[in-house]
Amino acid sequence: MYDKDNIFAKILRAEIPCKKVYEDKFVLAFHDINPQAKIHVLVIPKGAYVDLNDFSKNAKNEEIEGLIRGLGKVAKILNIEEAGYRYLGNNGKDGGQEVPHLHFHIFGGEKLGKMISK
Repeated sequence: MYDKDNIFAKILRAEIPCKKVYEDKFVLAFHDINPQAKIHVLVIPKGAYVDLNDFSKNAKNEEIEGLIRGLGKVAKILNIEEAGYRYLGNNGKDGGQEVPHLHFHIFGGEKLGKMISK
C-alpha cells in the first residue's frame, strides 16, 4: 500500500524542497541529498507507485513511456550520455529500497566500480 507521507510524495507536493534537474508531466528528477558518486540524481514518477511491481501492474502506458523517456532526458541534461552512467532501481526490502515510492538513481561523472560487492 502506498504511503502518502513518504519523503518523495512530500517532495512532489512541494512540502520539502529539492534541487531539481528536470520535471515534466510524468517525472521529477532531483539531486540526491547524500550523493554516492560525482553525479547522483533521483528520478521518480509523479504517480503514487510503491515499487516497480506496482508500477508495471498499474501504470498507464503513457506513464511507463514517460518514465523511460525521462531517464534518458535526465542523462542528456547531465551530459553523461557519451561517457556512460549507471541507473539503479531498488525494489523491496531485500532489494534495498528505503523509500516506498518507485525511484531510480542515476550515477555518473566518474568511472563507477562494481555493482555489487560481497
